[in-house]
Amino acid sequence: AKTMKTNTNYTAEELAPVTLKLIKKYTGDHSSSVTYEKAEQLMGAVIYCINELSLDDNGALVSPVKLSACDAYEAGCRRVIKKVKAALILYEETLAGFSSYENTCLHDTFVKGMPEFFRWYDTEFEPQDTILTLDYPLLKDLSSYCGIDRIYEYIRCIRTEQMFLGIFPYDYVTGVLYRYNPGYRGLTENLCHIVFTSMICHMLAGRPLSEPIIESDCDRIENIMLHTDEKIIAEHLTSDIRAMADVRCKDSDAAAAYFAAGADDILCRLKAMAERHVTNVLLQIV
Repeated sequence: AKTMKTNTNYTAEELAPVTLKLIKKYTGDHSSSVTYEKAEQLMGAVIYCINELSLDDNGALVSPVKLSACDAYEAGCRRVIKKVKAALILYEETLAGFSSYENTCLHDTFVKGMPEFFRWYDTEFEPQDTILTLDYPLLKDLSSYCGIDRIYEYIRCIRTEQMFLGIFPYDYVTGVLYRYNPGYRGLTENLCHIVFTSMICHMLAGRPLSEPIIESDCDRIENIMLHTDEKIIAEHLTSDIRAMADVRCKDSDAAAAYFAAGADDILCRLKAMAERHVTNVLLQIV
């Protein structure tokens, strides 16, 4: 199972006694013999918990104080349990004002699937298991996370997206989604990316969000993407994104970084469209 890299290093000899202790606990202290696959799983559990000491509350790497492998594991176990409780609180807070905008994938992943994680997650014997497939995609790549780390970060991202979408009236969001694809309810795409693309196109065109993009707007966007330095465009958008995050999002730094990454992807796509002179496609999707 994948997990985030850590700068905490223990040898196999240091980890073996801790793993053996966990194996005995798993078997009810009746045996120290388990299958190779189970031993590997339990070793993974030990490593996962120790790795938790190398992450701060935002998932960034830190340099923990060097402890014995046993002490590090026990401290890591407590950290895992603490993060599960924090994730559950964050989930319930996010769910209180949550809207899937009638998108089945988002609803099923967050409303139906997430409670199953908290129901079945094993903090002791398999904390590295994410359990859920998390089918609804995000603007951020979480492939390097697993277990509660991935779930916690996933909930944080959904909360940030909900704050962004909540800026706009419900009918505006669903209207943008419908223009993009009348069958948006069945899409497995990030809704925030669709609305964010529309917002960026309106910003580049100098067109109010309440008005539809017209042919001359497409020409303006194409001209900007072909003849303006990408760094200058990105700087202007980053400034606007930062201002939006400061007003609308509780963790404005994380939100600004999250949407800045999404903006980079959108600008790359607009650049490619401009180079192929097909920006008129925007008339149908934004």
